[in-house]
Amino acid sequence: MRITKSALLVPMAAAMLLSCSSSRTATYSVERTRILIDSSYDAHPDSAAIKFMAPYKAHVDSMMNPIVGYAASDMANYQPESPLSNLFADILVWGGQRFNEHPDFAVYNVGGIRASLSKGPVTIGDVVDMAPFENKICFLTLTGSKVLELFQQITAQGGQGVSHSVRLVMDKKGNLLSASVNGEPVDKNKEYRIATLDYVAQGNDKMDAFKAKTNVVSPQSEENNIRYFIMNYFRSFMKQGKAVESKVEGRITISKQ
Repeated sequence: MRITKSALLVPMAAAMLLSCSSSRTATYSVERTRILIDSSYDAHPDSAAIKFMAPYKAHVDSMMNPIVGYAASDMANYQPESPLSNLFADILVWGGQRFNEHPDFAVYNVGGIRASLSKGPVTIGDVVDMAPFENKICFLTLTGSKVLELFQQITAQGGQGVSHSVRLVMDKKGNLLSASVNGEPVDKNKEYRIATLDYVAQGNDKMDAFKAKTNVVSPQSEENNIRYFIMNYFRSFMKQGKAVESKVEGRITISKQ
């Protein structure tokens, strides 16, 4: 096989560039953001590409467009508390019935909710947009002292999705001022059953208290992906002729003092 001079120069140049960059540059920080990819990035679409993609798009649309239910209002995801994070945390509690679980409360990480929900029909595609990850439902037990640690970690981040039974009050710096579950102050000596996502249960998203979990029930089969619980929750309301509602109700508040 004949090797030309130009063929040799390319890897040599690449090696020199890598050598220079490794000795003269350093990473000081990493930032991330979400970029909306829409028609502004392709003002003049390629007609041939569109034609090529058409049958694939039709197939995907047939999977994503079926309606699973209806939303009574627009629902967004934000901190310290939002309609959408409230809804998803409540769905985790609702999901416990399949496993004969009766959680005292649930936690859903706001970073795992990747889209808002508009009033009206809700499709499979909408749910996939909101919950695109392969996170499974998970149940576990924490002592009251660890629950207080968890709630402090939640308020320190500005809030996470918590279910209806939880009431947290924090100051403007994120310090936990008070915490109750089912109308009672958290008892350090009591054990609490919690529903969450397997990703969160591992202590991710700075919720380290979950690492002390016991009595874990973490089904890993495909049907236990949280998106299916969300779909089935909406379907259960649709069967009753109802739209799903959720609102901010004071689950996590910031003290004015």
